Amino acid sequence: MRLVGGTEKRGGPQIDPPFEVLAPANPTLPFVFASPHSGRMYHKSFLQASRLDTVSIRRSEDSFVDEIFASAPALGAPLLKAHFPRAYVDPNRDAYELDPAMFDAPLPGFVNSRSPRVAAGLGTIARVVRDGAEIYAKKLSFAEAQWRIDTYYKPYHAKLRSLMEATHKQFGCAVLIDCHSMPSVGGPLDQDIGSARPDVVLGDRFGTACARRLTDIIERALTMQGFAVVRNNPYAGGFSTEHYGRPALGLHALQIEINRVLYMDEERIERLAGLKRVTQAVTTLIRALGEIDWRFLRPPLAATGQAAQ
Repeated sequence: MRLVGGTEKRGGPQIDPPFEVLAPANPTLPFVFASPHSGRMYHKSFLQASRLDTVSIRRSEDSFVDEIFASAPALGAPLLKAHFPRAYVDPNRDAYELDPAMFDAPLPGFVNSRSPRVAAGLGTIARVVRDGAEIYAKKLSFAEAQWRIDTYYKPYHAKLRSLMEATHKQFGCAVLIDCHSMPSVGGPLDQDIGSARPDVVLGDRFGTACARRLTDIIERALTMQGFAVVRNNPYAGGFSTEHYGRPALGLHALQIEINRVLYMDEERIERLAGLKRVTQAVTTLIRALGEIDWRFLRPPLAATGQAAQ
């Protein structure tokens, strides 16, 4: 974990840069890889506002996922990775999924306070970490939430949109691979509480966000490497998968969840020897994606040329 120094600017601590794009020297794949939850730059003022210790605050973090997918740029596709932590602001949510109970005054009418993610305490500004522990010692102001959204959330999605648009323009299609990790056992906030999980979950919003043929290819490539793979259970894909996946326009989105027990100590949040195997498997997968005839990802002629939404 990194504690970020610096001064307070525009109403809050700056994590600079808030995200990073590792771009290929020569883009050869119609894919964009994104790691929205592997950010581990925690500003000291955020830690001071939390009731949690420096390990517990990281329970929601997709630790080391950016490392697992780090081969993407060398193999022809960009990798967008957040530096800000998910516990601070979550880019895999709608911009204003907020829990009124967290704030010191009524929220504006446009806020979505009734989503299942808000009910679980995992909105855009999370109330809890993944094991259900409360993050904050005091209530927040809406101005604080708005500042985080303006400073981190919106720029992250502006960059992701631009990467998808550029990829779509170059190849006639674009695929977002949203890269995540999951606890090995369903937790108190999950529908599968207490249940052991498979090695990998592919979330394509039940076939609506990504061409089924592509999901088939990725499932087969991972299964052939010895991983147990399921689809859409317990994760069908979050906001980014739903928002960017428009197959009729040649825009696809697939969420990949990797079981943390394969590569890390979940309690200590430390790398294990299995990280090498998982990283090599993902590299093999990306190479395999470079060998397919991906013209099937393009939209019907009526939709050709339409911009990313």
